[in-house]
Amino acid sequence: MKDYTLIDNTEEKQYEFHIDGYLAKIEYIKTNKGAIYLTHTEVPIPLEGRGIATQLLEKVLKDIEAKDLRLVPLCPFVVGYLQKNPDWRRLVIRK
Repeated sequence: MKDYTLIDNTEEKQYEFHIDGYLAKIEYIKTNKGAIYLTHTEVPIPLEGRGIATQLLEKVLKDIEAKDLRLVPLCPFVVGYLQKNPDWRRLVIRK
């Protein structure tokens, strides 16, 4: 699989991949207390089945970790990924 470049589009509040004229994205809400809520993942139908959402999320998680943010997963795709990859749960805010 091709390695896509992660874009943090702060104006639109989403992480993005631009692929073949399409936009794959994970929308977020950041707080001023160091939390980031991942709210929605979207991959256009022509890009589905290529592992793009997984690559996007993995790069987002690395970016969250590098920025020392705490994660609140609201998107079902993100929640499912964290269940299958428990090592990333270290980023999740514990209540």
